[in-house]
Amino acid sequence: MSYIKDTIETLKQTSPAQSEFYQAVEDVLESIEPLLEERPKYREQAIIERLVEPERQVMFRVPWVDDNGQIQVNKGYRIEFNSALGPYKGGLRFHPSVNAGIIKFLGFEQIFKNALTGLPIGGGKGGSNFDPKGKSDAEIMRFCQSFMSELYRHIGPNTDVPAGDIGVGTREIGYLFGQYKRLANRFDGVLTGKSTLWGGSFVRKEATGYGAVYFVECMLDDKDDSLEGKRCLVSGSGNVAIYAMEKLYELGATPVTCSDSSGSIYHDSGIDLDLVKRIKEEQNGRLEAYLETHSNAEYTPRDDYPEDGHTVWRYKGDIAFPCATQNELTEKDAQVLLEKGCKYVVEGANVAGFRKVADAMIEQGVV
Repeated sequence: MSYIKDTIETLKQTSPAQSEFYQAVEDVLESIEPLLEERPKYREQAIIERLVEPERQVMFRVPWVDDNGQIQVNKGYRIEFNSALGPYKGGLRFHPSVNAGIIKFLGFEQIFKNALTGLPIGGGKGGSNFDPKGKSDAEIMRFCQSFMSELYRHIGPNTDVPAGDIGVGTREIGYLFGQYKRLANRFDGVLTGKSTLWGGSFVRKEATGYGAVYFVECMLDDKDDSLEGKRCLVSGSGNVAIYAMEKLYELGATPVTCSDSSGSIYHDSGIDLDLVKRIKEEQNGRLEAYLETHSNAEYTPRDDYPEDGHTVWRYKGDIAFPCATQNELTEKDAQVLLEKGCKYVVEGANVAGFRKVADAMIEQGVV
């Protein structure tokens, strides 16, 4: 058995039932196999074994009281994966799908994303299986305060600096920071994504979506092409997707799809971005409400998605932007994108699809 396969098999025994985590580790290790063969010192010093095991895993209960006075209990996580370069850095995700395997998958990936910035920051991730959808502001505040009542003892500006992710925006970060400040008695830069009114950065909300589009712009420029006139397929309707669509419009492209956890929208003439912002940022609503203003748009409920993929990738487009969550592209999705003339796929989310999907698309001329 090869070194990599042996490492993954050991990982499956020590961290059982964490398929997303195995996927991330396998993708990374297989890509660096030539380096490991060339430099046996990495194996001799157990660098890979140390890399795939988090330095620290924190799991805790999060009890909170809903508006009916009923006590609810969720599970909280903070995986501090690697601090070789600096303090742990990575988002907090509040979503019912959150479990230890997904948080470890995201935290492992964060090590390399952060290293590529050239900044002295390590990798980590956290979150809870709490679902903010349908909750009142008061319920979200109480949950965030309870969550931070445990988390605050494990973080700090020189130790671990969390940010937002799915389900954790400026509002949630504000509640979390307020509780941290109360408990720690310090006004530290311990959470990124705060409002500019209490220490946040300008353009923080837009940064990821804008960055994905700037990447494409540079890629197209290298091929003597541009975004002008391109039809773009976008998944998601959170910060990444919304601001990717905003920048696409600014640069002459037309996003024609977006989605949320309940379904997806296709609007042939282009997504009404102001309406999407109003639905998602102001009303905290579902995209189905889009049809109340644009009856000519197509809405597909999640229950009607094809069994082998995601509806947004089944339309004609030049560029695909997975901007919602991990593993959004299946092999069938890739096949359909190719058939409909898609030439580029740009990840705005976390490992948008299995690496073999990307490899298949590259083989057929898709970047």
